[in-house]
Amino acid sequence: MQIETPPSEKPYEKPEGERRGLVIVNTGDGKGKSTAAFGLALRAHGRGKAVKIYQFMKVPSARFGEHRMFEQIGIPIEGLGDGFSWKSQDLERSGQLARDGWEKAKAAILSGEHFLVVLDEITYPLIYGWLPLEDVLETLRARPRHVHVVLTGRRCPPEIIELADTVTEMTLVKHAFKAGIPAQRGIED
Repeated sequence: MQIETPPSEKPYEKPEGERRGLVIVNTGDGKGKSTAAFGLALRAHGRGKAVKIYQFMKVPSARFGEHRMFEQIGIPIEGLGDGFSWKSQDLERSGQLARDGWEKAKAAILSGEHFLVVLDEITYPLIYGWLPLEDVLETLRARPRHVHVVLTGRRCPPEIIELADTVTEMTLVKHAFKAGIPAQRGIED
């Protein structure tokens, strides 16, 4: 490790632009995409802002740690899928669930009732061809000016990355699972 001298001057100028809703993407093969989106949801909720979370790959009956906590503090979170594709018994049904879920998420975005809408793991139904990319892009463009949208998942389509205001790629450096350590309750679920 190399020791650095802390900056003595502000390293940036304050932007002069207009405040507006952002499109934020968390993508890449590293851990933390959903976790970062949930952190934004907590931050917005803590400021009294309306938040809605849609999880495209989780089942509606999911009871992971985030579901338990968000229910306790009053952030609505909704599973729209039937699990990851390797768990599905019927991929056509999975696709239909994604399309039905997208209609709910689209309505929430366009309604303007939420400050922040999280589309967790939406990249999977997009890259599997279950959702029409152009409809998602058009919805993001047409959203009310104050609505922020966070999209998560691996291999985010370049068209969404191009449209987004902020894109973070989580890079996998090392993961316990690859070392044979199973998922830990409270960390991965």
